[in-house]
Amino acid sequence: MKSSEFFGKLMSRYLWGNIAAMIVVVILLCVGVKMGLDAYTHHGESITIPDVRHKLFADAERIMEDAGLTIVVNDTGYVKTLQADCILGMSPEAGEKVKAGHVVYVTINSPHTPTITLPDVIDNSSLREAMAKLSAMGFKLAMPQRVPGEKDWVYGVTVHGRNVVAGDKIAIDAPVVIQAGNGLRDESDSVDFIDPIDDEGVSAGEEVDEFEEVTAPPVTEESGKEATRTTTSH
Repeated sequence: MKSSEFFGKLMSRYLWGNIAAMIVVVILLCVGVKMGLDAYTHHGESITIPDVRHKLFADAERIMEDAGLTIVVNDTGYVKTLQADCILGMSPEAGEKVKAGHVVYVTINSPHTPTITLPDVIDNSSLREAMAKLSAMGFKLAMPQRVPGEKDWVYGVTVHGRNVVAGDKIAIDAPVVIQAGNGLRDESDSVDFIDPIDDEGVSAGEEVDEFEEVTAPPVTEESGKEATRTTTSH
């Protein structure tokens, strides 16, 4: 094929028409894919998150599904005045705009009163130390009870009048009473000091005679006669 014929075909309208048609098809395909993705993902659309706080979880789940959103429980809390399984909090917050299908995480009210394990504060800490430790852990502290003993030393802990010890589970809304010393000893705590007695049966505070005790030799028949002769000779 001559070069003139090749360039003639290259510049023909038929060839350029096919190329233009292919370009148009590619453009239409790209536009169609983009429009399909936008329709599928609701691109540019936003949904306002409804407020479902203090609603039961079943009702909140239905409301979220109707709005095109997904609700997931990720934490629990406890509010005594609210129903169990009601919504306490949301993330994102109500009123925010999100895309359809977005997940909204919620905190629900626990049906059971949470408990805390009592730490070891009895007979090894002061009143101030025990109160600071228990308060930091979330215990509900009542007025301390004063008992005979070293001032401000912790001798016990009670809940509803019942003695508790380290390791016991206590409800977070139960009043905890710390029993601390009032600085006065009970009469039953008095101690009688007795002087120690040594091996010889003598008290430590008793005076001891320093003269050495001498034991007389035993008297025999011969020694008795000798003593009689000595007396007679005198």
